[in-house]
Amino acid sequence: MEKIRVILWGLGAMGSGIAKALLQRSNVEIVGVLKVTESHVGETLSAAIGEGQCDVRISNDPDAVLKPGAADIVIISTASFTESVRPQIEQAVQAGMNVITIAEEMAYPAAQSPEAARALDALAKEHGVTILGTGINPGFVLDTLIITLTGVCLDVQSIQATRVNDLSEFGQMVMRTQGVGTTPEQFQAGIQDGSIVGHVGFPESLQMIANALGWQLDEIVETKEPIISSVYRETPHVVIEPGMVAGCRHVAYGKQDGQIKITLEHPQQVRPELAGVETGDYIQITGTPGINLQIKPEIPGGIGTIAMAVNMIPHVCEATPGLKTMPELRLPVALLPQAVIACQN
Repeated sequence: MEKIRVILWGLGAMGSGIAKALLQRSNVEIVGVLKVTESHVGETLSAAIGEGQCDVRISNDPDAVLKPGAADIVIISTASFTESVRPQIEQAVQAGMNVITIAEEMAYPAAQSPEAARALDALAKEHGVTILGTGINPGFVLDTLIITLTGVCLDVQSIQATRVNDLSEFGQMVMRTQGVGTTPEQFQAGIQDGSIVGHVGFPESLQMIANALGWQLDEIVETKEPIISSVYRETPHVVIEPGMVAGCRHVAYGKQDGQIKITLEHPQQVRPELAGVETGDYIQITGTPGINLQIKPEIPGGIGTIAMAVNMIPHVCEATPGLKTMPELRLPVALLPQAVIACQN
């Protein structure tokens, strides 16, 4: 059976991780690699990431790589926001390729960009391909997993979920958007000017859950506070001295008729163990029956994001054309290295 042909767009911390995971799988073949910067352009993929035996050379010319028929699917790992990745998605779709993106807002783009969502859906259907935004969160922990857990409930009154995670696996872009390594004053200034956004994806997760349950949210409220470090912390991408910001405590509330129906909390920071903080994923559903799920430590964000992008490849390839969200596709399952798969759409 032929392998699924994949083009990677983006080779940062997550894109490189996806590349390494794909190189371990005999059921897919990387046939193209795109970067948005000039670093490593012209090098082979294996030389750039220091792993595997892939002679595909890195390019920053989408027109040269995204030729019709060149690949079955493109995995885009370049940015977090719908408007940032939309031109890249459109170019891949117009070349007749399915798309998976880990851009957080693309997990449920109708939440904040309904016109873009409609346009992307129409474009995908026109070209007979599928678009999916996914990742660990949004994409799984604070939305798809919650939705799945409600399947054993006869009634759901409210949902409260918290993800306490370690940011250390992520790259510079995530550190910047979380305000990691800033002073408290710089953090507040970043919140005001929009350069620090905290967790990207809360409106998307809230609307995904609400839509699945048939709830109509009439208000979304978000709060963001700095997590100030009392100890020295360091990752490959940032150094935090005591008194500097190690992360962001971001909380979002989804309200219906003035009542809080969904509360999602995401206090994430680098090296939380150095401050005595235990990580974990916690979901509490108030309903019939009540559900109380705890996962300790948390599902690793970096590995989880990489896995979701890789594991959804066959599901996207077999889906009907259009812009899809996680609840619309088959449940995610591990794409094992020797699994037999095929691209059908």
